[in-house]
Amino acid sequence: MRTLIKNGTILTAIDEFIGDILIEDEKITAVGEQLEATVVEIVDAKGKYVLPGGVDQHVHYSFEFKGERVRGFETSHAAVAGGTTTVVEFVNQEEGKGMADSIFDMDKNEVSDQAMADYSYHAVVCDPVDKTFEEIADLPNRGISTVKLFMAYKGMPIHSDDEALYKALKAAKEAGVTVMVHCENADVIDLLQKDLVAEGKTDPYYHAVSRPARVELEATQRVINLAAMVGAPVYIVHVTAKSVMEAIRSAKNEGLPVYGETCVQYLMLDENDLAKPNFEGAKYVMSPALRTKDDQEALWKAVDNGWLNAISTDHCGFDWESQKHMGADDFTNIPNGAPGVENRLGILWTYGVNTGKLSRQRFVDLFATTPAKNMGLDHCKGHIGVGMDADIVLYDPNVSSIISNENSLHGVDYSSFEGYKQEGKVDKVFLRGKLMVDDGEFIGEKGDGKFIHGEPFALCFDDIKSTKELKGV
Repeated sequence: MRTLIKNGTILTAIDEFIGDILIEDEKITAVGEQLEATVVEIVDAKGKYVLPGGVDQHVHYSFEFKGERVRGFETSHAAVAGGTTTVVEFVNQEEGKGMADSIFDMDKNEVSDQAMADYSYHAVVCDPVDKTFEEIADLPNRGISTVKLFMAYKGMPIHSDDEALYKALKAAKEAGVTVMVHCENADVIDLLQKDLVAEGKTDPYYHAVSRPARVELEATQRVINLAAMVGAPVYIVHVTAKSVMEAIRSAKNEGLPVYGETCVQYLMLDENDLAKPNFEGAKYVMSPALRTKDDQEALWKAVDNGWLNAISTDHCGFDWESQKHMGADDFTNIPNGAPGVENRLGILWTYGVNTGKLSRQRFVDLFATTPAKNMGLDHCKGHIGVGMDADIVLYDPNVSSIISNENSLHGVDYSSFEGYKQEGKVDKVFLRGKLMVDDGEFIGEKGDGKFIHGEPFALCFDDIKSTKELKGV
C-alpha cells in the first residue's frame, strides 16, 4: 500500500518547506519535492500544514479515585481526532503484582483491542519495597523506559516518601529508566485540607488554596536534591508555577540533568475557573492546582525557551455530573483531573503559534518531537523523516470553529475549553500509514493502535556522557 502526500507545507522541529511524503505500508520512505510513485493513492495537501503525529507523554486512561474510574482507551480516538497519534499511559502497580505485570495484564484485558492511538506506558510505584525497586532494572526489557512516583497523596497507595524516591532514582540511574515525579508536599496539603474543611471552606475554589504553589516548589526542590545526591536525571511532570519552572531552570543551569513539562490547561486556565458558580468550578479541580495569569505567561516563556521541554495534557476523563459531584459538600472528594487530549493541537496552534508565543517549529518540538525523545520513542515517533512511522497530520489553517463538548469524542460530559475559539482544523490523520481521520471525522477502528516499545537512556540521560561515567558518580 502506497500513499503520496503532495504539495503540503511540511513542518518539523527544525524546518519548514513545501514538499511531498511517500508512505509505503507503515513507514515514510521518501520526503522531497515532486516525488513520483506507481500504484499510489495521492493526497493533495496544498494549503495545509503537514505535521508529525503528536505524542502526548502524559495521559490517564486507567486512573481511579475513591471507587470512580476515568474513561479508558475506548475513548482514545479523541486523541487521534485531535492530531495526537501516540499517548503514554500511567499504570498504577496493583497490590501483589510487579509493575510490569500490572501494565501488561491491563494491556491484555483492557487496551490492546480497544486502543485507537499508538501507546506506550509509564510504570507507577505503589508498593515501595525493595522488590519493586529491583524490578526497575528489567523494565527496559519489557519496553518500559519510565517510572513515576507521586509525592502528593498522603495515605494513598500511590504516595512515595523520600526513601522511596531515593531508591527509585538509584535503581533507575543504572537501568537507563527516566524517573518522573509529581511534586507536591503531601503532609502540608493534608493539614491545609483538614483546616479548610473544618472552617466550612468546602467549595472547589479551596482546592487551590489547599495546594499553593509553594507546596509544589518545596517538593520539586527536594526531589532535585535527592536526584543530585544519587547522580540521576529526573523529570518533573505538569509544572504549574513560575517559581517551580525557575527551580528547574536553575538546576539545569547548574549542570544537573533536571527536566520538566507543563500542560495545556496551565497555559490557558487559572485559579478563577475554580470559583465558577453552581459547582462549575469542580470541572477545573486538578493537581497541582491552577495558578495565576502571571504564572501562565511565565510558562509560555518557559516552553518557548526550552526551560520546559514538552506540553502534555494530563488527560483524565471524569464526568462532572456523575463523578465530580462526589465532592459537592467537600472539595477533597472531587476526583482530580480534566479532559484535554483532543484539544492540545488546536489550543496550542491558536493561542501559541497564531499569537506569536511559539514558532511553528517550536510548536512541533513541544507537541511531538521532544515528547518522543523523552519517552525513548524517537526511533519511530515524533518526526517526519525516512524510516519513521507514517504518523502524519494535515492541518488546515483556514478554518475556524468554537470548541464544544457536543462535538468531542473524549466520552465525558464537559470540555475544559468549552467556548474557546480554535483557528485551524485537523483535516486528515494517518497512523502508521492508515487514514484514521478524513475531513475532520474519525474513521478508524478499535484496535488500530499498538504498543510501542520505549528505549532506555532517553533524552534525560543526554547530559550524562556514558553509562560508565554514570556508574562512577
